[in-house]
Amino acid sequence: MAGYLSETDFVMVEEGFSTRDLLEELTLGASQATAGDVAAFFVADLGAVVRKHFCFLKCLPRVRPFYTVKCNSSPGVLKVLAELGLGFSCANKAEMELVQRIGVPASKIIYANPCKQTAQIKYAAKHGVRLLSFDNEAELAKVAKSHPSAKMVLCIATDDSHSLSPLSFKFGATLKSCRHLLENAKRSHVEVVGVSFHVGSGCPDLHAYTQSIADARLVFEMGAELGHGMHILDLGGGFPGLEGAKVRFEEIASVINSALDLYFPEGCGVDILARLGRYYVTSAFTLAVSIIAKKEVLLDQPGREGSQAGELRSVCLALRIHLEGWWAPEENGSTPKTIVYHLSEGVYGIFNSVLFDNTCPTPILQKKSSAEQPLYSSSLWGPVADGCDCVAEGLWLPQLHVGDWLVFENMGAYTVGMASLLGGTQTCRVTYAMSRVAWEALRGQLLPAEQDEDTEGMCKPLSCGWEITDTLCVGPVFTPASIMFCILPCWALPSYMRLFLRRLPF
Repeated sequence: MAGYLSETDFVMVEEGFSTRDLLEELTLGASQATAGDVAAFFVADLGAVVRKHFCFLKCLPRVRPFYTVKCNSSPGVLKVLAELGLGFSCANKAEMELVQRIGVPASKIIYANPCKQTAQIKYAAKHGVRLLSFDNEAELAKVAKSHPSAKMVLCIATDDSHSLSPLSFKFGATLKSCRHLLENAKRSHVEVVGVSFHVGSGCPDLHAYTQSIADARLVFEMGAELGHGMHILDLGGGFPGLEGAKVRFEEIASVINSALDLYFPEGCGVDILARLGRYYVTSAFTLAVSIIAKKEVLLDQPGREGSQAGELRSVCLALRIHLEGWWAPEENGSTPKTIVYHLSEGVYGIFNSVLFDNTCPTPILQKKSSAEQPLYSSSLWGPVADGCDCVAEGLWLPQLHVGDWLVFENMGAYTVGMASLLGGTQTCRVTYAMSRVAWEALRGQLLPAEQDEDTEGMCKPLSCGWEITDTLCVGPVFTPASIMFCILPCWALPSYMRLFLRRLPF
């Protein structure tokens, strides 16, 4: 082992120790704490990261992985990946400092940001980081002046029009401009050593990988004609981190392998890299967050009917209540209500994926509820006092209380470390765990035995051997985005529903 990670960096767990055991222990301790007011924390299964790495090596044996630090910069993740031998893709000075602080050599760092500050280019030069990316003349001129010994990778644009998070509008040079940039680099005595691309996050179009690799081959030929020693191909990132992704990682790997065999066959002397973030960490992190406040809101109160969409949502909710009988009327009347829960974290922090990835996080109740317990229309909101800090709507939950804990799985990507890298303070604690089996596999770089396929509807066990209990497997019923309901005559509806319908402009 290289010595980046030690047994003191995580909790060693044995087979049979469950996620519920650890979560209950931590939430109980947080609830009883008199100082610090812990209201959110992560449990990170480092064994899941180890398993993902072995899967990567199996699927893409010719590709050398680099980890995208901005995706999750928590120390445990960086140390375990450094121990596995990964390189690191950094976007700024703070990230370069972070990985060098744990002992990662400059030779394993890529400054993979085509838009860099001059001061940070000088920092890279001073600290031995030589591999940098560019996609325009201005960037090339900055590097030529501030880091003349840099080895540059030309970032080319891709067809990422189908991707969830396209990048080519902001980054990447077109094929038409590549020769001019390579000529300019030659005149400036800047060495261009390779080509990179990024098809965007959540790319469902497998052809985009093939086309991008083919385009890179053309740029390699241009560089060779101009005397550049091109020997690096960077496949970028965007690889999925969940098994249920629209396009599975194994499918993407198969397409990439075929394209590499065609355009960059084995033995051609090209070092092939990939920059992965979500792939390694998404499923490894589970978030526990407490309810800090709650409020019951009547559906017909002022402010709930400010738009046609809002009124339609109220009608759908009222119809669902009426038809399915899920409403427990209050003693003084039957006006439907929704319960608003405020969490200690919101969309401007850990739940930023709601804004950037258009996700709707689904909570799991930390406390098991009985089947007879009534469900209520509910929504989850962050601590910021504005109308955009909404984590999730359309939930049906049992009555919850201030201090109760909700659990969110698959929370490893773009949730941890973002505040600290931007100059803020990371307030959310991370508890790392790894099984003895995973630890031995890491130390010996051996592939653990494959786990059996889980039956449909059952939670998958973590790679560290924890068994997720029934309590965590049973989540609240989640209301679909579009609610289907049968058409009833108006006389069959309660008076408050008829009032809503008369107000609508259609």
